[in-house]
Amino acid sequence: MERCRIVFSGSGGQGVITAAIILAEAAVLHEGLIAVQSQSYGPEARGGASRSDVIIADTDIRFPKVIQPNILVCLTQEAYNKFSGLIRPGGLLLTDSHYVKEERKTDARQVELAMYRTVMDKIGRPIVFNICMLGALLGLTQLVTIDSIMKVLESRIPAGFLDLNKQALDLGLKLAKDSDQ
Repeated sequence: MERCRIVFSGSGGQGVITAAIILAEAAVLHEGLIAVQSQSYGPEARGGASRSDVIIADTDIRFPKVIQPNILVCLTQEAYNKFSGLIRPGGLLLTDSHYVKEERKTDARQVELAMYRTVMDKIGRPIVFNICMLGALLGLTQLVTIDSIMKVLESRIPAGFLDLNKQALDLGLKLAKDSDQ
């Protein structure tokens, strides 16, 4: 596999760090790949800027920070404004249409999906917005299998919330499939 450098960005409370951890664990524990995950966030518990970097590869990773991501996920306007210029030419820029208005063209495949609105319409609970985003990302990239993500979710999520997360993952996959991008 080609080395994949991903930046998840948004605000505290959106679950971007949790989504990054789930993806990295799935890659390492269930796909036999090498992954590193790092994070940074503002001092606020909710609402402050947050970013999580993930690198997935099949060879050694010598530097854990993502400088020029192949994939950039922006779940807030602030994150988009701050990070959209970093994306590697030819990369993937995934944004949520509820929170982000794309203002500039980048030399990347730009995919805008109604992830938040779909979660609220179909599930009614924003707590699984991040899992919907993860499903959309996997639908667009096939970085790891859905089975690998489900195994991580089964080990991390209380049993009573597993079905809710599975629904959100499926919604994201469907959004990606329906986007034709």
